[in-house]
Amino acid sequence: MKFSDIPSSKWEQLKPYLDTCLLPITGLTGGEPPYEATHALEQLRDLMDLIEIPFKGRVVTYPACHYVDAGGGTDMLDKLCTAIRTIGFRHIIVVTVSSELSPHSGADLWISPGEDGLLPEAGSVSNAVQALWNGLGA
Repeated sequence: MKFSDIPSSKWEQLKPYLDTCLLPITGLTGGEPPYEATHALEQLRDLMDLIEIPFKGRVVTYPACHYVDAGGGTDMLDKLCTAIRTIGFRHIIVVTVSSELSPHSGADLWISPGEDGLLPEAGSVSNAVQALWNGLGA
């Protein structure tokens, strides 16, 4: 479910069921030619589909952060994750296609392509999300 699909009048009612925030981070630096930016966005969409489609109704997809600073955006991501938790999300899943970003403590689960650049298998992503919800870690 997209953040924009939730009217303000329904948030408190839906909040107990929508406990997971999907936070897409493209990881662009601004130095990419248009075709590389396009490829990154297409890959991010495909990666998000591995979570959005099978877990619709429990996951809320927030707006994507497309650009990060040279330091990998760690401070920004930590602050963002803290803010997202304060509004009621129990779990935060960061999805990124950037090889420059590395997992940090602000998110509960970090989904990204492998070192070979290939997207993870749908089953492994599903298992990781379910393990997160079952308190088994990622």
